[in-house]
Amino acid sequence: MRENAYWLGEKRSARIRERDRRFLPPLNNTEGAMSYNNRRNDIDWLRVLATVTIFLFHCARFFDEEDWHIKNDRLDLRMSIFVGIVSQWIMPLFFVLSAISAYYALSHRTDRQYLQERFKRLVIPLLFGIFVLIPPQVYIERLSHLQFSGSFLQFFPHYFEGFYAFGGNFAWMGLHLWYLEILFIFSLLTLPLFRYLRRETVGQKISQTANFFDQPGVIFLLAIPLSSSELLVNLQPGGIGRRDFGGWSLLTYLLFFLLGYSIACDERFQQSIERHRGYALVMGIITTNIGLSLQMSGYSTRGFLFALLRAFNSWFWLVAILGWGSKYLSFSNPLLRYANKAVLPFYILHQTAIVIVGFLIANWDASVMVKYLVLSTSSFVVIMVLYELLIKRFKVGRFLFGMKDTQRIHL
Repeated sequence: MRENAYWLGEKRSARIRERDRRFLPPLNNTEGAMSYNNRRNDIDWLRVLATVTIFLFHCARFFDEEDWHIKNDRLDLRMSIFVGIVSQWIMPLFFVLSAISAYYALSHRTDRQYLQERFKRLVIPLLFGIFVLIPPQVYIERLSHLQFSGSFLQFFPHYFEGFYAFGGNFAWMGLHLWYLEILFIFSLLTLPLFRYLRRETVGQKISQTANFFDQPGVIFLLAIPLSSSELLVNLQPGGIGRRDFGGWSLLTYLLFFLLGYSIACDERFQQSIERHRGYALVMGIITTNIGLSLQMSGYSTRGFLFALLRAFNSWFWLVAILGWGSKYLSFSNPLLRYANKAVLPFYILHQTAIVIVGFLIANWDASVMVKYLVLSTSSFVVIMVLYELLIKRFKVGRFLFGMKDTQRIHL
């Protein structure tokens, strides 16, 4: 979700450049990775594709069998399966990509610059969303759940009554924008650790660790901390074990974030991920089918076996996605340059557009697949029109949606 997080600035001191050459060697471009003079185009592509996936995921939430802000008049098992599979890796992928972004951002930014950028890119859009973009979603949810009747103007004063998820309406976490809030908190919490990991003496230990994980199959052992976290949070399902945000606990998301930063610290992690991408894909498919079978047989999603399985399943998919992306997406073109700038505004707008369009078509007499096509296409068009006409062309729009400040673009 960061527009320029992977550029390595030219103003780094000679000491930092020498340290990076000694302990954090540049990745080989022929292997589809990054040199210190190039951009991680594979990470840019994966961020764009992940945002498109979360858009399609939330379109499917309109039809799946779990409760959501607004539901279609007919639900669909196929959509529930799609949602269940994607939720295993989509938000973990966002946190891993954000951590890789943080690694490169800290290569040429001071702590103050890093936090200022994160505040502008995360907190400003979050606050704008909470007070402007999220109220319509809460209003439509209250209407569809028969918890309110009346116009949006009549509802708006009630939006500030109580906290959402605690019997009230005020969406303090920003609904789908919770990711921005948690990412900013993680950025604050992990900054001292991330700076520590960039020390020369620590770099030697990272190099030794990377040697170990460069052995065949060992990269998959990084799922063990995730499994331990899942087992731990299962002990407090009403506390740290709450999975209201994308299907995972906040503690496990923090581990994904730390893993993402760690694998960016040495090229051998990335090389190992590339070599294991095929095995990871096969194992991801196998463990996905096992997980679906367990759920359909009534096995508890908080059971010991399922906790282990879902952690490894998620890591298999992440290794596959990162590995295939590194191998085949290390290129740039005009589409990527355009999408990379639009990706954050698109993410901020997408669920509000989906909920509003879904509310309008919920009672149409049409099949699920026809409605899904109408919902996804219409929402996409609405988002892109808003982006083109009201966001990217004006300084205030770019500021509110976390884009870098550039000269105004004229029609």
